[in-house]
Amino acid sequence: MGLFKTILNTVPRPILIKLSYLARPFLAFWFRGKAYTDPIDGHNYRRFLPYGYGQQRPNVLAPGTLSLERHRLLWLYLQNETSFFTAPLKVLHLAPEQCFLKRFKALKNLDYTTADLYAPHVDIKADICNLPFADAVFDVVFCNHVLEHITDDTKAMQELYRVLKPRGFGIFQIPQDLSKEKTYEDFSITSPAERTKHFGQYDHVRIYGRDYFNRLRAVGFKVQELNYCQNLSAKTIEQYRLVSDEILPVCFK
Repeated sequence: MGLFKTILNTVPRPILIKLSYLARPFLAFWFRGKAYTDPIDGHNYRRFLPYGYGQQRPNVLAPGTLSLERHRLLWLYLQNETSFFTAPLKVLHLAPEQCFLKRFKALKNLDYTTADLYAPHVDIKADICNLPFADAVFDVVFCNHVLEHITDDTKAMQELYRVLKPRGFGIFQIPQDLSKEKTYEDFSITSPAERTKHFGQYDHVRIYGRDYFNRLRAVGFKVQELNYCQNLSAKTIEQYRLVSDEILPVCFK
């Protein structure tokens, strides 16, 4: 594992991501076992891979899907608590995660649209602050780990609210420091190095605190601050390698 860790620490992240998707079948075979389960592919592994900027989190990246803790938490919520996998739904997925993309596209019950400003694999190139959709057209909207990149996150939240149907729901996960009452942002910080120092990643513009949920409420959402792991046993949390205190922001219109 020494060489593997060296590669993870030295190869630029975009290249590493591309290589990791090519290597996914090999990784899934190599790490097969019984200790941990990825609920997204249903496979068992002897260990997960490390992941993270700077100081890496051990045993969190599932070899078969390359899902992280937050992806597996979202999957379990959708599977166990919603009709997402069975009901006819019109879905918008902004910056779709690779571990979900093909699986969601394959679901016959979904009218599934993906959008992003830069990613080449989406259906529609779109700016989250000016979405090219009519009002109230989607039953479900996903926008995960995007808002921390957006300077005018209020405008982005307003757009998410606008395109969601009444009685629809959205899930908008973000990196969050629950020890902070208020979000930390400073738009005078612009260099990648300083952003990494202050916000944890070179392209982040803030660290959200607990007031994130009220920011969503301010644009009209009814927000459920859901600690879904409270519904799971400690054994299950460890088996799926989840973060036990992560809050899932489930937003309703």
